Amino acid sequence: MKKTHKIQRDKEYTIEEAYRYLENAKQTLSKSPVEYGLYTDSKYIREAAGIAYLSALKAIDTYLLYKGIDRDKLPKSIDGYWDLMRKKIPVNGKLKSALTIAWENLHVFAYYRGAKDVKLLKSGFENCKKIIQMLEKVMKKTKNI
Repeated sequence: MKKTHKIQRDKEYTIEEAYRYLENAKQTLSKSPVEYGLYTDSKYIREAAGIAYLSALKAIDTYLLYKGIDRDKLPKSIDGYWDLMRKKIPVNGKLKSALTIAWENLHVFAYYRGAKDVKLLKSGFENCKKIIQMLEKVMKKTKNI
């Protein structure tokens, strides 16, 4: 049995699971009221930002596993992701740019620093979706998702 078949059955590492994380993040963020262009409930903002950022990492992990990276060798830092992306993912600078925006807007500014700007969070969410879609497209081309 091919390794790719084993990965397909592992629900934790699928493109569908990445989309599920992103949808959950949207639902969580919708619990926070908005006033004057700012979300007002930092608990929901931070939780949603963390989940959305994880959706992008989940998609990248799925692709890296598909490319033969062992689970215990998956990146543990953003630098690790950038390094493996450069080596293993055949997508131009759009993917790196999308991950940079998702990381900065969601992980750094919203999750850690408590940013509440609606546009900042929306941009982060949009870039997570772009990451998932780009990797889904690459994987579909090889008919292995």
